[in-house]
Amino acid sequence: MVTVFEALKWASSFLVENGRDENVGEIYLRHLMGMSRSQLLAEQRRSVPQEKWDEFKEGVQRHVGGVPIQHIIGTEEFYGREFIVNEHVLIPRPETEELIYYGLQKMKDLFGDVDTPLQAVDVGTGSGAIAVTLKLEAERLPLEMMAVDISTEALAVARENSKRLDADVRFFEGDLLKPLIEAGVKLDILLSNPPYIPLTDRETLSDVVIDHEPELALFGGEDGYDLYKRFMEELPLVMKERFLIGFEVGVGQGETVADLLRATFPDAETEVVHDINGKDRMVFCVRK
Repeated sequence: MVTVFEALKWASSFLVENGRDENVGEIYLRHLMGMSRSQLLAEQRRSVPQEKWDEFKEGVQRHVGGVPIQHIIGTEEFYGREFIVNEHVLIPRPETEELIYYGLQKMKDLFGDVDTPLQAVDVGTGSGAIAVTLKLEAERLPLEMMAVDISTEALAVARENSKRLDADVRFFEGDLLKPLIEAGVKLDILLSNPPYIPLTDRETLSDVVIDHEPELALFGGEDGYDLYKRFMEELPLVMKERFLIGFEVGVGQGETVADLLRATFPDAETEVVHDINGKDRMVFCVRK
């Protein structure tokens, strides 16, 4: 019988030798053993059942071959909840948790006095991570949460996540804000993590990303700004007088996206917000 310690030691060495993150072994073994991190580390002499050891080896080898560990497990943790993920959706990243964290603060500041329903949307919802999390975290605000995606397959994943996590979200299939414009929806809140990677950066991406995550959710044109520019044409058609807009951006894109918003809404307050690592990863636009 292989122990937890031996399994982790094997995985760490194998992953490092093949240029992968050594923490993947711990993440995967925790999943297979149904244990928390503290439990796993406290019980390193515990035996790993043979079938679990076989499954563990196979999964680690698949990851070395390029498959994201989240796809092998089938879920990814985001804001303390587990979201189903697959090849049709972007795997939620920690940076997007910060978009929600700061977005919630600004929502409370701007709409804390409101008791009528607030119309909120997550555009390019993918797994539904932003929409579902906002709906569940903003429990004191009367949010009527909507989510839009152009991908039928992505919307199927998002709907499943909203159902599993008991979040009331209304879904629209379509390109950016077009389905909302057609439905005559007016918005108080918009948060979005649109595709922003420049096509010129394609060669720098890991095979784990480029071979297994949807390009539709990754690339934002030659310079990365295509989707933001299109947003600027459609946002004035849907935002109310008082609003909050929040975008996730790529490192170094903050001021350019902020300038686009300032030109579109010169009477609003626009700011670039840095993440926990001091990088410009969010842009917020508020009109009071």
